Amino acid sequence: MQNVDFDRVVDRHGSWCTQWDFVADRFGVADLLPFTISDMDFATAPCIITALQQRLTHGVFGYSRWQHDDFLSAIQHWMRSRFATSVAADTLVYGPSVIYMVAQMLRHWSQPDDEVLIHTPAYDAFYHTINANQRKVLSLPLQRRGSQWHCDMDALETLLARPRCKVMLLCSPHNPTGKVWQPEELHQMAALCARYDVKVISDEIHMDMVLSDVHHTPWSAVAQSAWALFTSASKSFNIPALTGAWGIIPEAADRQAWFHALKQQDGLSSPAVMALAATVAAYREGAPWLDALRAYLQSNMQHIAQRLNSELPLLAWQPPQATYLAWIDLAPLAIDETQLQQRLIEHYKVAIMPGSTYGSVSRSYLRLNAGCPRSKLDTGLDRLIAALQSF
Repeated sequence: MQNVDFDRVVDRHGSWCTQWDFVADRFGVADLLPFTISDMDFATAPCIITALQQRLTHGVFGYSRWQHDDFLSAIQHWMRSRFATSVAADTLVYGPSVIYMVAQMLRHWSQPDDEVLIHTPAYDAFYHTINANQRKVLSLPLQRRGSQWHCDMDALETLLARPRCKVMLLCSPHNPTGKVWQPEELHQMAALCARYDVKVISDEIHMDMVLSDVHHTPWSAVAQSAWALFTSASKSFNIPALTGAWGIIPEAADRQAWFHALKQQDGLSSPAVMALAATVAAYREGAPWLDALRAYLQSNMQHIAQRLNSELPLLAWQPPQATYLAWIDLAPLAIDETQLQQRLIEHYKVAIMPGSTYGSVSRSYLRLNAGCPRSKLDTGLDRLIAALQSF
């Protein structure tokens, strides 16, 4: 795709931006160079900006609906063209965010004190959402062999067989490891969930961010028990501030319960019209831009590997299969996480997510957001490498 300059630096200061303007909320210090939460520093696709400008020019922003062909057919087109997956329009649902939709289905499919299985390390919002809804986290640690992550299927079966395990909350592709689940793994997990009558919620918000030669398989292609799939264009096209997510709930009774909870209990009915316009434009016209972005992000990941392994050969770090989040194991350097974070923040003025955010067993890791221009990435790597070499 021509005329895409991902090297262009956009100053995000003063834009009410969580990653830049509110970095002190998490790290205690302002004016750090952030590589933190998973949004990117790139302007979104031109086709989205054009669609938003056209909608803005219309000038009327009354209540809106999402159940129309423009929106539904755009999703169907995207799933068919990117993942060879057919989606029935009447199975689609909408919500303000993926994590809200996850929480709503957890409440529908489980009771307080029931257990929800997640693969760890895990996106920190998974822990918060499960615990805040009075459910219990059932942790299944992924096992790393070389640069690949694997699920112990025997251990999975043991946990799924527990009487109070009601839901498996899957992150696919997986955050923070960047693992892309392979079809044979998904089929095996689906069979086990069906055997023990465990329902599945699949968070596939990173589905468009596969950066390697493997392919993402939607849960809909393997499901054998009750399931819901939730995702959004927000990560792929860097538009989370517009809000909005969508999903697939195949069973009519589950969808009816979903809409009742959304509209009656929570009073949510009119979606953000700008989010609808952006999603339609992204899924109808944004594929070339996304492919160019993915190539740039893959190059960023390879650049991280080259720099880290050149300066710190013990790390032998390899890029992930998916996401723009570099999950870096510093265990070979035997550096204490607390001391490292203190040095990164106080001396090198850089904010990088500590591994313990995603589970206590990941204290040796950092999660570095590489969704940024190369110049920023290099500055961050300069500071990270200097901090690591200072021990």
